[in-house]
Amino acid sequence: MYLLQASSSNISLLIFIGTLGMLVLTIGLIMFIIFHQRKVIRFQLRLQEMEKRQQKILLNASIRLQEEERQRLAADLHDDAGPLLATARLYLNENLVNLDKAQQLQSIFQARQILDDTIQLIRNMSHNLMPPTLKNFGLESAVNDTFQKISGSGTINASSRFHDYKERLKLDKELIIFRIVQELLNNILKHSSASFIHLTQNFQNDTCFLRIHHDGKGLVQSDFEKLTKSKAGLGLKNITSRLRVIHGKINFEKDPSQTYYKVTIEVPREDVPEEMLYNS
Repeated sequence: MYLLQASSSNISLLIFIGTLGMLVLTIGLIMFIIFHQRKVIRFQLRLQEMEKRQQKILLNASIRLQEEERQRLAADLHDDAGPLLATARLYLNENLVNLDKAQQLQSIFQARQILDDTIQLIRNMSHNLMPPTLKNFGLESAVNDTFQKISGSGTINASSRFHDYKERLKLDKELIIFRIVQELLNNILKHSSASFIHLTQNFQNDTCFLRIHHDGKGLVQSDFEKLTKSKAGLGLKNITSRLRVIHGKINFEKDPSQTYYKVTIEVPREDVPEEMLYNS
């Protein structure tokens, strides 16, 4: 009888200990879940804050880009076109009617020469804003023309090939892509010491891919992301800002052979709805 009571007491003790252990384990698990969720929430908040800062950087870069282009245009008009027009006006003043015919013809001729120079200046400025080759013949012709000019300098082997650019993108999208290619080429020519640059284009589904290969000093994606978040690298920030406008992507990498660098630009054929862009 005594043994039976002792055994029952032991069983009760074991049940109590087991129950207590399960309770402690349950409480510990609940605490772990709570702390983990808080950690996840803090991480998500930090991630959102980083995304907000990145968006602010991109917005500021886009604003700076637009402001720089406006200032450059204003400076060209003020410093170049302004003086030319003012000089032409001197030749066409009210005293012109009092001059003899030979002097009148000379003044008119001089004024016309100056006006022709002004027209050419404004035409060049217009070409910088919208290259005529791009406007009239498309991105393929504009890029090929640029690479031919680089190769024609004799200092670097440059080539480009469009594989299936049968249907043009929208003109404003082509202009943004062209400016991005120009900025990348400018960086490669200035900083990489490359001996060749080659661009290829192709479509995969509804996405246009442009890939630039070169054998000079280059960037990988981590370098690009650091530079776009720093005070330096305004040109790279401009690239990111322009890509955001057309919902594009860019990736910098080094070939597995370690012999050249590659920059890949992805641009959707059609514009992406804003809600899809932010939910992705």
